[in-house]
Amino acid sequence: MTPPRRQPARRRTAVLGRRVVLATVPVAVAALVGAAGPAGAGTTGAAGVGDPYFPLSGNGGYHVRHYDLTLRYQNGGRIDGTAVLTARATQPLTRFDLDLKGLTVGGVTVDRTAATVKRTGQELAVTPRHALRAGQDFEVAVTYHGTPKPVTDPDGSADGWIPTDDGAFVANQPQGAMTWFPANAHPKDKSSYDFTITVPEGRTAVANGALLGQRTVKGETTFRWRETQPMAAYLATATIGTFQVRRYTTRDGVQVFDAVDPREAKAAAPVLKQLPSVLEWESKLFGPYPFKSAGSIVDHADVGYALETQTRPLYDSAPDIFTLVHESAHQWYGDSVSLTSWQDIWLNEGFATYAEWLYSEQHGGDSAQKTFDDLYAHPAGDELWAYPPGDPGSGGNIFGTPVYDRGAMALHELRKAVGDRTFFTILRAWATEHRDGHGTTAQFVRLAEKESGKRLDPLFRTWLFTKGKPNKA
Repeated sequence: MTPPRRQPARRRTAVLGRRVVLATVPVAVAALVGAAGPAGAGTTGAAGVGDPYFPLSGNGGYHVRHYDLTLRYQNGGRIDGTAVLTARATQPLTRFDLDLKGLTVGGVTVDRTAATVKRTGQELAVTPRHALRAGQDFEVAVTYHGTPKPVTDPDGSADGWIPTDDGAFVANQPQGAMTWFPANAHPKDKSSYDFTITVPEGRTAVANGALLGQRTVKGETTFRWRETQPMAAYLATATIGTFQVRRYTTRDGVQVFDAVDPREAKAAAPVLKQLPSVLEWESKLFGPYPFKSAGSIVDHADVGYALETQTRPLYDSAPDIFTLVHESAHQWYGDSVSLTSWQDIWLNEGFATYAEWLYSEQHGGDSAQKTFDDLYAHPAGDELWAYPPGDPGSGGNIFGTPVYDRGAMALHELRKAVGDRTFFTILRAWATEHRDGHGTTAQFVRLAEKESGKRLDPLFRTWLFTKGKPNKA
């Protein structure tokens, strides 16, 4: 994600036939979700997974393997939806929660039998007719409707379903998925997805993964999308607008789908045409591109940020090359390797920001060292040193300057400490060993020490967890 433009010192450079495709999700994911939260024992799934910054995000007691989402969007903004979740109980359950905010629920079934439902804020509490056993697979179907509205995040920015003059800009980080579909909405829980989205003829609905087909009947067009690789709910999108579409395949076999608002097309074209070369360059540094699809959604939305929606980053206006590099780097760091806690967001944003530094260094711009030195010259009272990136302190700080720039500075300090060869080995190993899964700061530190043979805890403690401006080594 690229940081909101309203804070200029920061730059977020952040069903037609139901065929269920289940994601191959590491066993550890289910263990994480099942163990989290105060209701890890007993028969009631927790209302949240226990994230310290967003305590009600996600739910305990089950893991969603697959989402099958069917949406019909009408002029005026109303949606009619059906969400079918294929899940597995990680503990005995007499009740479990889904995250859903602001939409009217028509009905809920569990294994095709009507369930009892209670709404409490963003929680949809579901009581199935028959209790679920630990390890039991089950299917939840929710019908719902209404006019979605975004949520306001602790930093004042909007996320989720954000209406535009021709549709919707759908960017869910960190908590917006619940504004348009019922979900286990925390990065700990990753799933595969099918999307079937019907819109008025002339509009395009863009989601994640591969476009399976589209069909126009009686003034409406239905688009079918599929993402088979594990994806956190905040990385899903169903962006709708009047778009110019371009499709092609890279020489590495990646299917690219670009959707661009005509008002942004001229400015976006020179940057978007560099996407294949950017992905090729990043693949050499970080390892093979982790997905089968790629592309961009360039809207005319004035939202103030971009987001690394999986396989198809979302831009609220024509991006510059560094924003493209940043959001593309997230496909490795943030999307394929996901967070375990929002506290660790520097693992997303520090890495993507450092990718910008490396791109500049290797494409005739400032060296990473010069970028580091320019930042380090900021006085001790500057917002860069306001809080440590490894522990921003609250959800209101996760998109702040320290997470991005000081997070990147921590990586540069690591690079200087271990040398280029070992440093880039560490970056590739992190993306490879945690592909389609999750990571923590502690795991990254252990990996860096293993690959380098050096004790690096003091370095990370200084650059990630020490308040104020660190002293240079």
